[in-house]
Amino acid sequence: MSDFKMETKCIQSGYEPGNGEPRVLPIYQSTTFRYTSSEQMGRLFDLEESGYFYTRLQNPTNDAVAAKICDLEGGYAAMLTSSGQAANFYAIMNIVEAGDHIVCASALYGGTYNLYAHTIRKMGVEATFVDPDCSEEELNAAFRENTKAVFGETIANPALVVLDLEKFANAAHAHGVPFIVDNTFATPINCRPFEWGADIVTHSTTKYMDGHAACVGGAIVDSGNFDWEAHAEKFPGLTTPDETYHGIVYTKKFGKGAYITKATSQLMRDLGSIQSPQNAFLLNLGLETLHLRMPRHCENALAVATYLKNHEKVAWVSCPSMPGDKYYDLAQKYMPNGCCGVITFGLKGGRDAAVEMMDKLKMVAIVTHVADARSCVLHPASHTHRQMNEKELLEAGVQPDLIRFSVGIENVDDIIADVEQALR
Repeated sequence: MSDFKMETKCIQSGYEPGNGEPRVLPIYQSTTFRYTSSEQMGRLFDLEESGYFYTRLQNPTNDAVAAKICDLEGGYAAMLTSSGQAANFYAIMNIVEAGDHIVCASALYGGTYNLYAHTIRKMGVEATFVDPDCSEEELNAAFRENTKAVFGETIANPALVVLDLEKFANAAHAHGVPFIVDNTFATPINCRPFEWGADIVTHSTTKYMDGHAACVGGAIVDSGNFDWEAHAEKFPGLTTPDETYHGIVYTKKFGKGAYITKATSQLMRDLGSIQSPQNAFLLNLGLETLHLRMPRHCENALAVATYLKNHEKVAWVSCPSMPGDKYYDLAQKYMPNGCCGVITFGLKGGRDAAVEMMDKLKMVAIVTHVADARSCVLHPASHTHRQMNEKELLEAGVQPDLIRFSVGIENVDDIIADVEQALR
C-alpha cells in the first residue's frame, strides 16, 4: 500500500515504468508468455515461482490495474474478473462448498440477489437474507454452524440502503467468518470498508470505476486481515492441502495472500471469468479520473434530489446524502463526503406515471447501465429486478413505482431541465 493521497493513487498506483519504458500502462494483448526453460514453466504451474504463463490466470496489464484498485481500497491483494457478478460469485465460492451457508443483507442488486438466492443454492450453498436495518439480535440469529461468510452492499442498488458496516462486521467476526462488502456505488473515493471492519471488498468496475460505459469488469480486494488459520475447520479449501497443486496449503505457503492466490490459481483456472487486457486498460483510464468525477456525481445528485423533493408531482425521494433521508446519519458516518450519484424517487401517479415520465425524457436515457458520466434512468421492477416476485422486490427495497436515476456529470441545470419537461 502506497503512502500517496487518494487523488495520486488514482493516477500513479499499480504501474511504475522503468527507464525507457512506456509512460502509459501497456496492453499485454497476448494469451501466452514465452519461456526458454521447461523447468521454469513447470515451477510456474506448481505455484513455486511467480510469473506469467497464461492470461486466463494472470496478465501484466490486469495485475497493474488490480494493484491500483487494491491500493485505493487499502488492501493486501486483488484480482480482476470479467464482471461484477463474477467477482461476487468468486468472492463467495472461494471459501464455501456444498452444504455451507451464508448470511446476506436483503437489499441487494437484483442479479446478486438471484445469484445467492437461487444459482448457488443449486450448487448446495444456502443463503439467509436479513433486513439490513435489523437489530444485532436478529442478525446474530441468522447464523448457523455451517455459516461461512456475511455479504452486503455499502450502498444497495437500487434501494440506496446504507449498510451499517460495523454492525455487520462485528456479527461476522463474532461467528468466525469474513465480512464481504460490494463497494461499487460508493467506490473507495467515498468509503473504504476495510476501515470499518470488512475483510473482502468486491466491485463492479463496470460502473463508476470505468465511468464511461466502455467496458464490463469486476474486482476482488482482500484486506489480508482475516485469520483463516484461526478458523481452519471452517475453511478447509484454504487451510488443508490442495491436491490439484501437489498438496500445497494456501495459508501456509502464501500467508496473507492465500485468499487471492486460491481464487486466481483455482477458480480462475477452472472457471475462466477473466477480464480482457483491453478492458483493463480502459478501466485504468477511468480510474485516473475517479477522484474528479465522484464529487461531481454526488453534487449533481444532491441538487436533483432536492429539486425533486420539492416537486408537486413527486411522491418521495431517496438520497442518503440529503438531510432528512432515512439513511442520512449512517451516510454521514461512513461517507461524509458523499455517497454516489444514484438517487431514487417515485411519482404520485404510481408505476404507470413512472414509466410514462421516463419515456418523455430527452437527454437522460433509459438504459440498463448505471453510474457513468451520462445521466440515465431505469425502472428496476420492470428491468433489472424483473425476475423477482413482489415479496422479493419489497425485501430488496424495490417499490413498484421506484425510478432509479443515475445522475451524471453534465451541467446540473440541463439535467433538471430535462426532468422538468418530462414531468410537465
